Amino acid sequence: MGSVVKKRRKKMRKHKHRKLLARTRHQRKKGK
Repeated sequence: MGSVVKKRRKKMRKHKHRKLLARTRHQRKKGK
């Protein structure tokens, strides 16, 4: 069961990173 929790945490981390990347992309477009 412990390994399953670790896998879930990794997936959540990736999702958070994606949201951050999308935000920075929008800001760059506005800067230009």
